[in-house]
Amino acid sequence: MPATTIVWFRHDLRLDDNPVIAAAAARGSVVPVFIWAPQEETPWEPGAASRWWLQQSLLSLAASLEKAGAPLIVCHGPTLATLRQLIETFSATHVGWNRRYEPAVVARDTVIKKALIDDGLAVESFNGSLLFDPLKVASKESRPYQVFTPFWRSLLARDEPAEPLAAPKKLLPAKPAVKNSARNKTTGVTIESLDLLPAIDWATTMRGIWAPGAASANKKLQSFLAKGVHSYGTQRDRPDQDGTSSLSPHLHFGEISPRRVWHSVRAATGGRPVATLSGDAEVFLREIGWREFASHLLYHFPHTANAPLRADYAKFPWADDPIGLRAWQRGRLGFPIVDAGMRQLWATGWMHNRVRMVVASFLVKDLRISWLEGARWFWETLVDADLAANTLGWQWAAGCGADAAPYFRIFNPTSQGNRFDPNGDYVRTWVPELSTLSAKDIHEPVEVDRQRLLNAGITLGREYPQPIVDHAQARQRALAALKVVTASKSP
Repeated sequence: MPATTIVWFRHDLRLDDNPVIAAAAARGSVVPVFIWAPQEETPWEPGAASRWWLQQSLLSLAASLEKAGAPLIVCHGPTLATLRQLIETFSATHVGWNRRYEPAVVARDTVIKKALIDDGLAVESFNGSLLFDPLKVASKESRPYQVFTPFWRSLLARDEPAEPLAAPKKLLPAKPAVKNSARNKTTGVTIESLDLLPAIDWATTMRGIWAPGAASANKKLQSFLAKGVHSYGTQRDRPDQDGTSSLSPHLHFGEISPRRVWHSVRAATGGRPVATLSGDAEVFLREIGWREFASHLLYHFPHTANAPLRADYAKFPWADDPIGLRAWQRGRLGFPIVDAGMRQLWATGWMHNRVRMVVASFLVKDLRISWLEGARWFWETLVDADLAANTLGWQWAAGCGADAAPYFRIFNPTSQGNRFDPNGDYVRTWVPELSTLSAKDIHEPVEVDRQRLLNAGITLGREYPQPIVDHAQARQRALAALKVVTASKSP
């Protein structure tokens, strides 16, 4: 007799290369379920931009499951009670999910797995979001890695990740064991009733840019393979160019698997092992490696979601500056490349990676505001808000994490703008009040002759703000603050 499996969807909103779906389909009937229980992920429950994306992605997944023959059941939490109701309703014998690695989720899943096993269920979990499970990657000393380069070398020394699994064309739906009875307790709710969308519609620009869902993710991958991957190494640092894959939100929500990306890139570049690749394809796959590294770190050092990996940075004298923080959040700092990045983030839910580094450096070094404030803002506003990547990125900028840039490495926002947006096109797109300035002037309007500014229709402090700080002075203050950390290391 075929078994019935409850398949609990989380950050794996796809049918392609989905190990839990493949295992359940091979066993018998399938009950696909998504359970909305954000309070179980506190203090990092999904932010506003993530919720917007999630609604669209769930609608896409539901359509795919309907076509495959097994409708998605959507429920409100709590998760364990909901799963138990579904198990009873469908007389399920198995429960399965793909693992997540955020600290609160790991703790929650551990409790749920033990409880269901104690109930007599067969419970299985799979690695559906990474190339390799973090538990299976360790140094020669059997310790977790804290530096990317040896971590990456260890991945390349392994066998290639397994080939991705094909999506099942048909799923056998499960039927309630007893219809119209007290046992049939869970019928689900609509996706729209989860209230994932913001009360104030600020997502207009996002809707014009993004198309969440597995079909869109695969289309974006194919477009990148046809064009972007062959120039990735030279174009990826240029925010004024369309040189990145833009796959990060699709990977975060599991609309496409890293294995599918990995093997597709290999196939598009001759099928050679990644360890033998060089140039653009290798540079891109290293970024997939950084994604793996971020999850590796968060899993092995779960405290880093809220505290620095380097304990000495707990003493760093961060500034309490709500005015500066607000100006940074809104892109009203008087530093064009930083303002452009923050406005792009607010409008689109995304920011170019080079600019992410620049705006992060400005917050933690020019303004000396804690990296956690930046991490929380990104968490709320990014459609690709991933706790592991967000933590790694912000601790890298603050100098307090694994493989971090030293705190004394302080980006000059003007030189960064001149180097990576040489014609000023990125700034013109997101800071239109400066659009009439020349490439020479646009990254440092404070140094432009007053008459030239007036001719361009700009008065600093009115159309565009005066710089909130003097960068040279702010740099010296940041270096002085660093001495508190270095002094704490003295014997």
